[in-house]
Amino acid sequence: KRRKELMIKIALVGNIASGKSTVEKFLVQNNFKIFDCDKIAHKILEENIEIKEFFRTYDVFDSDKINREKLGKLVFGNKNLLKNLENIIYSLVKIELENIFKKYKKEKCIFISIPQLFEAGFENLFDKIVFISAKEEIRLERLMQRNNYSKEYAMTRILAQNCEDEKIKKSDFVIYNNSDIDHLKLQINNLLSLLQ
Repeated sequence: KRRKELMIKIALVGNIASGKSTVEKFLVQNNFKIFDCDKIAHKILEENIEIKEFFRTYDVFDSDKINREKLGKLVFGNKNLLKNLENIIYSLVKIELENIFKKYKKEKCIFISIPQLFEAGFENLFDKIVFISAKEEIRLERLMQRNNYSKEYAMTRILAQNCEDEKIKKSDFVIYNNSDIDHLKLQINNLLSLLQ
């Protein structure tokens, strides 16, 4: 049984275009501490020498900076390159997460938005896992509209992630984002009341 003074570490997970950022905004408005692993990973991409060296010979740079769009197109078409990139990023993200947990240990609970939780094998870093689910056709539509992706490339991005069903089985809570914003907020409020 968890002692009352311990901070609850909650992972927010969802496949691409499932609506994680909408959930994050709502949590921020309700004064919860939330950190985004994508932002942490982007910072690592910009600053990490090892990654720059590894991709030095590929056409993914704009002057000396890695262009994330070019890098994405390259690695999502090449499993080995994706694996190499993930190995470097995951180890550095883990260090960053441990620092965040130390720094904010007095908070009652803390949310970490981490799309790649299961792929990275980080489940044991968290007390609760919340999965945000949306139907594939809805996510496809959102990706094409939001990122201007072609249908083919949007599908490549969707298929690069593990199946939702498996992730749902491993999660403690599921929020279904197939309807409107009010339905989404209702589910988030239900979740927050369970965490009190």
